[in-house]
Amino acid sequence: MTGIHYRIITTCLALVVASGCRVAVGDGLASGESLPVRLVSAAIERTEHDVTYDGSYRAIGYPGGDVPETLGVCTDVVIRSYRSVGIDLQELVHIDMTDNFDAYPTIWGNKKPDSNIDHRRVPNLQTYFERHGAARAVSSNPVDYTDGDLVTWMLPGNLPHIGIVIGRRSGDSERPFIAHNIGNGPEISDILFRYPITGHYRFRGPGE
Repeated sequence: MTGIHYRIITTCLALVVASGCRVAVGDGLASGESLPVRLVSAAIERTEHDVTYDGSYRAIGYPGGDVPETLGVCTDVVIRSYRSVGIDLQELVHIDMTDNFDAYPTIWGNKKPDSNIDHRRVPNLQTYFERHGAARAVSSNPVDYTDGDLVTWMLPGNLPHIGIVIGRRSGDSERPFIAHNIGNGPEISDILFRYPITGHYRFRGPGE
């Protein structure tokens, strides 16, 4: 390979990364680390961003679309963390909903898939994970929740919520902490058993 070819290739790769384009499953943050480790790192990194809680509908483009970095809800912590490790849940959910719309909830009055919002709704993510073999038993034993797992809850007022299990532990070392956005922006907190758990998932990518 000549010097000029090398420079062209490396420049193109840099542009791909900078543009936020999707990469293959297994690419993403530090190479050589397992996907759960990279996902946890991505989730922790999300908590370093200043994000205003805002779930209003927005046209965000497909695939790879996103609301402004300064806005987001609980699902956006999950979506952005998975994108950091090369998995685009916007595209995956949209494709599955397009092919299997009747399998998904229609509690919002939706009559067809909408790639702007479908992946940002907790019940849709739950359905996708269940349909693709990622569901795990809901347990009251904290050791059953491992790094990179996803947990969903029902908050007061029948509000669904989702977060990512990370490696840090509670002060008594009993429970893993959760990276999530419950209204005050992305944060890490000890909420695993604070609300009724409605789902437990271990999603490592399509076909995994």
